[in-house]
Amino acid sequence: MSSTEPVACPASLRICDSYQPGQHSRQHGSAIHLLNAGILKAVVAQECITAYNDLKLSKKFKYIIYKLSDDNKEIVVEEASADKDWDNFREKLINAKSKSKSGAIGKGPRYAVYDFEYNLASGDGIRNKIVFIAWSPDDAGVQPKMIYASSKEALKRSLTGIASELQANDSDDIEYDTMLKTVSKGLAA
Repeated sequence: MSSTEPVACPASLRICDSYQPGQHSRQHGSAIHLLNAGILKAVVAQECITAYNDLKLSKKFKYIIYKLSDDNKEIVVEEASADKDWDNFREKLINAKSKSKSGAIGKGPRYAVYDFEYNLASGDGIRNKIVFIAWSPDDAGVQPKMIYASSKEALKRSLTGIASELQANDSDDIEYDTMLKTVSKGLAA
């Protein structure tokens, strides 16, 4: 294979015509290749950190849902809410949409933080834990899932004080009882 011959890259859903020895991995789909393909590593907008601090420090919000900007270059706040109804929050994740490069609209991944509050079964009081949720539905497009997966760490590093992280790929993964059991490590009443 010559260095100018296009390489089919099924993992990134595009033809990579920029193969350079020493820059790409021939194992297509590897992180090295995808980084060089230029589709990863969105930056975190300042509004994400500001909203998180409002949730954590002043309890202004119960949850925040984050998304990638339309150009997939920045993580932004989609919604910050004081609504304590878990089902409303859950529905927002389940109904999230993303646009592919071709313009098609489909189910979309999201990041979220939720301030869980629960009573201890031992009767020792109430606990709060801020949970980071990486929502990536199984039936979302491959490209949005890849971009969200690769950008997650940048957002998590920006949000200090996360007590727990959960990866959710199915609506059953974000049922309240399932989440509560995981977050409380089985100690909730």
